[in-house]
Amino acid sequence: METLFDFLCEKGQEHLLTHVIVERRGSKEDDELELEFCRMCDRANKFRSPLPFDIIFGDKKVNSNGLQLADPVARPVGMSLVKRGQENRAFDALKRKFYCSGEGRTSGQGSKTGGLKFIRHQKAKSPDERTL
Repeated sequence: METLFDFLCEKGQEHLLTHVIVERRGSKEDDELELEFCRMCDRANKFRSPLPFDIIFGDKKVNSNGLQLADPVARPVGMSLVKRGQENRAFDALKRKFYCSGEGRTSGQGSKTGGLKFIRHQKAKSPDERTL
């Protein structure tokens, strides 16, 4: 979400509400995701300021193009982290498309992580506890 906000700032759209659509997984998982989403939007982010995002849960049955695209993108990215030395042609094709900065001219370039953001998962013990 921080990278999405960087992208919106670059495009001069940071003041507009942006809807982030995620796929429903189950009641418990959805509740946990929504809690973390709200925390990040409420200053638990690198900017330490509110982010103009709203979460929308979409059902897989809706057959949204964006949600359909997420699965074939997520697997090669995940495998590139789990099996770092293994050839991964799908990831090699995708990584040139990741946003880094610079009006899209440097997609997939210009940072040590190539546009990927690595986050260590920390589970909150209570709704008031920040996870950053």
